[in-house]
Amino acid sequence: MMIDRITANPKILGGKPVIRGTRLSVEFILELLASGMSEEAILEDYPHITREDIRACLKYAARSCKNEIYLELDPVAA
Repeated sequence: MMIDRITANPKILGGKPVIRGTRLSVEFILELLASGMSEEAILEDYPHITREDIRACLKYAARSCKNEIYLELDPVAA
């Protein structure tokens, strides 16, 4: 299962979700992708991870947003 590639351990990066067996956080990989870096470039710079690891990061992020509740707040008078 793709999501099994992501783990969190309080002793690694303060418990941030990381790619299993690495110190690369899901957040870091998402930031690379958001900055326009291609999967190929990420894999070239970090050859110890796989394309499936990158996709697991995306899947983890999608699942993290899935159960969020959005509320419209009234503006507060200053």
